[in-house]
Amino acid sequence: MRRAVWWVAGIAAAAGLSAGAWLSRPATPPLPSMSTPSAPLKAATPVQGVRVGKLMPSFTLPDLDGMPVKFPDQFKGKPLLINVWASWCAPCIEEMPELARFAARHADTGPQVVGLALDTPEAVLDFLGNVPVYYPIVIETPGPQDASVKLGNSQGLLPYSVLVDAQGRVLKQKLGPFKVGEIDAWVAGVEPAAKQ
Repeated sequence: MRRAVWWVAGIAAAAGLSAGAWLSRPATPPLPSMSTPSAPLKAATPVQGVRVGKLMPSFTLPDLDGMPVKFPDQFKGKPLLINVWASWCAPCIEEMPELARFAARHADTGPQVVGLALDTPEAVLDFLGNVPVYYPIVIETPGPQDASVKLGNSQGLLPYSVLVDAQGRVLKQKLGPFKVGEIDAWVAGVEPAAKQ
């Protein structure tokens, strides 16, 4: 009898742990597949990410309204801080108030902040409904050749930030979240936007 009780208790504990792990899993969007069952596996051409001192690569991504945003063309003449994030990334969410504070404080004089979400539009809109930010957000599908990789994020980890000068040259790259007050020191020395 005692053995049967332990057996039932063990099964119940295992089932409870499995259910708890399933319910507490992060709501990560699936990454795009590199192949389909009916197509042969093709090796993706590796993307060489930009290095510090080089011109930022050109790419176009949709904003939250689906309108195309051309990088770096739409930002020429202004310094730019691109922050790559996702709605399911806890460190990304923790640093957002600091990015929002910096963006609001330097809206006219410092680098413009743009969020590049490796996520779905629906997940980003749902997230921003609860945690609003007022700097521009663009959307990208995560993958081995996404804009984050082109910007030098070879490890594919988030958050990832890039500082670009007014001429489109990459000044700095940072993997990991900003701490309170860190952004101001990180962008120190970048020339402010030219007055029009």
